[in-house]
Parts: sequence; C-alpha cells; structure tokens
Amino acid sequence: MDARRTRLPEGFSWGTSTSAYQIEGGGDNTDWWRFERTPGTAAVELCGDACDSWHRYEEDLDLITRLGLDSFRLSIEWARIEPTRGNFSREAIEHYRDVLNACHSRQIKAVVTLHHFTLPLWVADAGGFENPETVAWIAQYARVVATELGALIDVACTINEPNIVALMGYLTAMFPPQVRSWERFVAVNRIMRDCHRAMREALRSVVPDLPVGLPLSMQEYEAQPGGEGLVESLRREMEDEYLQVVADDDYLGVQCYTKLIIGPDGLVERPEGELTEMGYLFWPQSVEYTVRRAAQFIDIPIIVTENGIGTNDDQQRIRYLEQALQGLRRTIDDGIDVRGYFQWSLLDNFEWSLGYAPKFGIVAVDRTTFARTPKASAQWFAEAARAFDVAR
Repeated sequence: MDARRTRLPEGFSWGTSTSAYQIEGGGDNTDWWRFERTPGTAAVELCGDACDSWHRYEEDLDLITRLGLDSFRLSIEWARIEPTRGNFSREAIEHYRDVLNACHSRQIKAVVTLHHFTLPLWVADAGGFENPETVAWIAQYARVVATELGALIDVACTINEPNIVALMGYLTAMFPPQVRSWERFVAVNRIMRDCHRAMREALRSVVPDLPVGLPLSMQEYEAQPGGEGLVESLRREMEDEYLQVVADDDYLGVQCYTKLIIGPDGLVERPEGELTEMGYLFWPQSVEYTVRRAAQFIDIPIIVTENGIGTNDDQQRIRYLEQALQGLRRTIDDGIDVRGYFQWSLLDNFEWSLGYAPKFGIVAVDRTTFARTPKASAQWFAEAARAFDVAR
C-alpha cells in the first residue's frame, strides 16, 4: 500500500462480508435449495453444508479478531426465522442472538443483512418478488428481527443487491425463477424498491436510532458502438431508480467488482484485458468509479459493503485489493463521506449458480473437513487496513 495515510471518519469500519446461505449450510427451506435440484437449472452444483458456519461461526469470528478487523457483515436467513407464513422460529432467533452476542463479546460491529438472495419456500411459491403482498410480508419479518435482535445490530442492510436479484432471476435466468423478460425484470425492481422502503420503516419503528441502508450493486459500464441505448436502460433500472429512493436512508451500501462492456447485442463475454476466473475484467478501479458516481446522486454517507475478486491466484487478489484501496483513498481525500470498506468475502464459499469453483475468500475452506486456512491476502488486508488511517 501507499505509505501515505488518510484521515478516516470516526467509527470507520474495516470488515469482511458473508451471507447466510453461502456459508451456513442446510438452507433446505429456501428457493435456492430447490433451484439447485430442478431439472434444467443453471446451478452447476449443490450448496449442501456450505462452510458449516451455522455450527462454526465462532471460528469465523475468531479469524476476524486475529486479523484485527473491527466489523463483520453477515446475513440472517428469512427462511429460518419464518419457516412458514406467520410462524417464527424461536430456535432460529436464539441462534442468531448467539451469533450477534459472539460478535459483541469480541468487540466486532455486527452489520446485518436481512435478505441476501434467498426466499422462504412459502414466499417463492406465492410469487416471490412478483407478488406485491411480499412487501408486507418482508416488512413484518423485518419488524420481528428488529424486535428480537435490533439491540444487537450495529448497522442494518435491508435487501442485498435487489437489482441483481431482478437481473439474474428475471432477465438472465441464472437465478430462480430462471426467467428472461425485460418487463418482469422492471416489475420486480419496482417491488424490490417498495420492499426496501417498507423494511426501512419497519426497522425504524422498533429501533429508531438503528442505521439502515440498502446494499446496491453498481458497475462501471462501457458502451461499444450500438450499445449506448442498452447501457442507458440498464443503468436506469439497475442504479438510478434505486439511488432515487435511498435519500431517506442512513447510508448507501456500494457493492462493486468490475466494469461491464455492453455491445448492441448485450454483454460482451470475456472482454479484452486481464480477466478473473469469473470471466470478467480485473477492474479494481470499480471502487473509485462507483463511489464517485453514487456521491453525485445522494447526500448520505457511503459504505463499500462488498468488494473483492474471485480467483485462485492469491497474489492477483492482493493486487486487486491494493488498487481498490488506493481508489478508496482518493475518494476520501476528495471529501466524499465514506464510512467503511468490507472485503468480499471472509471465506471461500458457495458462489450461487457457479458453485464452489470461484474463490472470493481471504480464508480457504477445506470442502471435506471445513478447516479454515487464512491466505496471504488475509494478512495483507489486515495490515493495509491498519496502515490506512493517519489517526490509528
């Protein structure tokens, strides 16, 4: 890292991100569990036990402590909390209470996402995010979480990347329900924004001082000749419409990974340049670009709630993180109100339709024993975070 230091805002968070389904295992009451087993599915393998973090969460938190990071972004599984409509599981609530208490006993700030890609089967069977009733259902779920666990949550995220749920589920057919329809994609985005508003108000009605925000997937787009109109349409649906509804939030979560090249026929697969094992561009500049773009639209703090790279080459990961943090530094030095940075992900976890092949973690996980082994990038990231702030 650059030896120069930057003065960070008080309470700036250095952390790493995960999601329940991707690390816990055993999510058999979700639409994703069923999707993986459906004939013709886009999913290449089963999630199964994931990283067994349902049982091993204290090991994960101990890793964060040893790295000296002060924050952990995790998610709560709606399908566990409310396995059937209106029936809330005391066992699941108490489990997540234990997880949050374990964070606080280690002085780790708990940044909690209430919905991260998966739906309970009862919601999916009722139409999921195409059913306007889901707005009331997810708000009630948020109200229960706030009532039971709100005092232990330091920062709340409503819906993780709602625009990606819409894109992958209703336009590219890579997520459930595996649909290809621009009209349904637009309609789901609209309901997603309504869900966010309803969840925000539900959380605040119970815990008025709880910081609430939306983690939004943002990209740098580049249009090839003939692709300009598609870029404009995508940017409007994927970003601009969402940026208009977060003005009353306490922060915006920016989640970024790469740059997308759009031609007249859509996304350019395997563009020219250095690629990651995910097949997309090695583009750490995405942090600076997306934070600056978000700041043009909003007047609330920004937290980079996800940023990272899927690669088996840990030195490539370190190069990516180093350049990403250099871009982060420039945004802060220029006065943009950034309050945190969360690397994705703590563990090599289940990467949705792509299974376990992509490695986003700074900690390797043995697929048989679940043993955790920190990579060189884990120590690099920990040291870079400590060296970043002039006040530390």
